[in-house]
Amino acid sequence: MAHGGVIAANVRCVTIKVLLVDDERLIRAGLAAIINAEPDLTVVGEAADGADVPDAVARTAPDVVLMDVRMPRLDGIQATRRLLAAGGTPPKIIVVTTFENDEYVYDALKAGADGFLLKRTRPEEILQAIRTVVHGESLLFPSAIRTLAAEHAPGGGPGGGADWHARLTEREADVLRLVARGHSNAEIAAELYVSPQTVKTHVGNVLAKLQARDRTQAVILAYETGFISPGA
Repeated sequence: MAHGGVIAANVRCVTIKVLLVDDERLIRAGLAAIINAEPDLTVVGEAADGADVPDAVARTAPDVVLMDVRMPRLDGIQATRRLLAAGGTPPKIIVVTTFENDEYVYDALKAGADGFLLKRTRPEEILQAIRTVVHGESLLFPSAIRTLAAEHAPGGGPGGGADWHARLTEREADVLRLVARGHSNAEIAAELYVSPQTVKTHVGNVLAKLQARDRTQAVILAYETGFISPGA
């Protein structure tokens, strides 16, 4: 312990490592400037195409990949699929796009991306998005995902809904609906009058039963099968 009651500097701030993937150098430079200005975030590498992502991830071990959805050789959708197919514990993936209703974005989410950002997103929202997907206790931009689901997901026949009802308990179904609204574990706990740990257990059960990688994948599946209506 240091003199004067000051604790020695052996307590480190946990740093979130970010890999930037975009074919435009100026975009990467702008994102790097925003991210590196934060004490808990750092850019550990850059890549100009999706084809370079597996090697870049192996080399830098990022917690989050910010990935352009449209690139000349290999787009963000295919890069996401390759990364998740590689096995192990993959980083969180946020795809970055110019247009909110880009059909590529919905395909990227279905492929396993944890969320998406618009290139015009404000810096503070970009930073919050990175932290949100790492902590994994709430859905990133739920209203935007709901809009995409309304545009791209099928209407949802009774067969899909019945199948989900058979898999989930009533409480798990309630939790999934609240997850789709973007509620955090703490907010779900307050609404259902249970502990946050109980909510965490329910979320884990939902993901296991749906064979979903994370909240985003579970919500996409719920919309696609009609278990949750995008207009609800």
